[in-house]
Amino acid sequence: MYKNTKETKEYLRELRTKLPMLPGDLELFVIPSFTSLEGARRELLESNITLGAQNMCWEEKGAYTGEISPLMLKETGVTLVEIGHSERRHILGETDEQENKKVLCAMRNQLKALLCIGETKQDKEEGKSDQVLACQLIKGLHGIEESQVTELWIAYEPVWAIGENGKPPELEYVKERHNEIRKVLCSLFGNKGNEVPILYGGSVNRGNAEDLIKIEEVNGLFIGRSAWNAAEFKVIIESVYKCWKTKNEKKQIL
Repeated sequence: MYKNTKETKEYLRELRTKLPMLPGDLELFVIPSFTSLEGARRELLESNITLGAQNMCWEEKGAYTGEISPLMLKETGVTLVEIGHSERRHILGETDEQENKKVLCAMRNQLKALLCIGETKQDKEEGKSDQVLACQLIKGLHGIEESQVTELWIAYEPVWAIGENGKPPELEYVKERHNEIRKVLCSLFGNKGNEVPILYGGSVNRGNAEDLIKIEEVNGLFIGRSAWNAAEFKVIIESVYKCWKTKNEKKQIL
């Protein structure tokens, strides 16, 4: 809840100018506020940048005052919906069951679902991180068929690592959590679970982005305030893409 429509359009215009051609194997997405979506769509015409929304109701229509329908989102050109962000869960009280209804609704309406999961500082200190993440995945993805996983992304965001006072976790910690997330996805969807991209988010910045993308099970990055400046974001995108290409080329050689 930072950039208004004018600021969003200016930001996207600058980002497109600095990144006129994106590689075909890189997907860049932006998730502006609801009121900025139509302006963002117009700014992204003839661009291959994906437009997403920060939230969505689990019903197409009805008496849900103040909510946003997936049908309304599709009118603005949205193809991706963020579901279950930490702030939605811990400030606004959303539950795993509600996130599950939103994931199912997104897929019914041909929208890609970006399900956010993450443990609190207390969960971490009590050694319950993996159990909490597994529970959020199992409940949040209940009823999803194997054939639908191509429309699913997971964003792992440790609650204690995001926000103005957040501190990024050690790389080994990120690696361990992503490996555990992958195990749960494969337990739910078999080999198809390996096809679900797992993004890392949580105090990602210019200084740690390259090291994070080098981790085997980190398939992408979910960047917050470090992406607010288009010039800074461009540098991060280019350096991360270069590291990701190197990682995958080495994998193919091996």
